[in-house]
Amino acid sequence: MYPSMTLSQRQLVGITATGVAATGFSPPPSSAHSSGASPEIPPSFPPIKHIDAGTLNVGYAEVGPADGQAVLLLHGWPYDIHSYIDVAPLLAQAGYRVIVPYLRGYGTTSFRSPDTFRNGQQAALALDMVALLDALNIEQAIIGGFDWGARTADIIAALWPERCRALVSVSGYLIGSQAANEAPLPPQAELAWWYQFYFATPRGQAGYEHYRNEFNQLIWQLASPHWHFDDATYARTAASFTNPDHVSIVIHNYRWRLGLAHGEPHYDEVEQRLATAPVIHVPAITLEGDANGAPHPDSTTYRDKFVGTYAHRVITGGVGHNLPQEAPQAFAQAVLDVAKW
Repeated sequence: MYPSMTLSQRQLVGITATGVAATGFSPPPSSAHSSGASPEIPPSFPPIKHIDAGTLNVGYAEVGPADGQAVLLLHGWPYDIHSYIDVAPLLAQAGYRVIVPYLRGYGTTSFRSPDTFRNGQQAALALDMVALLDALNIEQAIIGGFDWGARTADIIAALWPERCRALVSVSGYLIGSQAANEAPLPPQAELAWWYQFYFATPRGQAGYEHYRNEFNQLIWQLASPHWHFDDATYARTAASFTNPDHVSIVIHNYRWRLGLAHGEPHYDEVEQRLATAPVIHVPAITLEGDANGAPHPDSTTYRDKFVGTYAHRVITGGVGHNLPQEAPQAFAQAVLDVAKW
């Protein structure tokens, strides 16, 4: 059972309807794509901001009052900031300052030096977000994420809890290590990771480079089999895959996990700490869609990793891997609830 909600679903819908002007979002026109008319144009964020943060110049969307409690929302692969296009205005209207950055290798985020190694290991992505909080002078944020973003949020909550007021993590505890990934999985589970093995080959890297749009659209379909997204929704996110570092970051991320690519020595100490599977003390809500077609752990396997105030919620109705975009009200509600713990 869910804890009592701070906003009812009807209230959240009302926020969406009345808060567009206040949050700076462009609303979508009424849907026409099922009638044979022109496809609907998805809503958009305000103009993207940029800031130097560590090794990156980070592109990010920001909505809500500048003096509100900060909420950092992190996307995964192969997605981008638009996974939160409907979550962000709900939180902004509730008074939160919402920051939604492009991860390294996505959208308008770029490396400040052409000589920086294009590294996709988990420690690098987590420290990117710590550097972003520093650059924005945000001491502490509520952090939410899914896929790569959930792993990044988990790492910050576990290793730097002073920076994480509370956590919302889709698919729960995703911190891993190269040593843990050496253990084989049952054949059915290995099958679900087919793309990871594909990326381990030169053919896979060339294939992803050449067919990245077709590849990522297929991943969307497999990971969210009941999410009937339209071409315009996919195209809006696919623009972020044209980032010149995208393929390098994705390929390195998956090869690093299997121990087929080296990380950088200055991340070794962080990775050693992560390899111990540290527990998370901050208040946390984990979420799972009832139709998640992507590889994900069963919630019973990570319950003991959350030792603070905690709840797990299964979001029903055919919700897949991209939970914030498929069930934005449920994700926003989790942020609103965990913020009060």
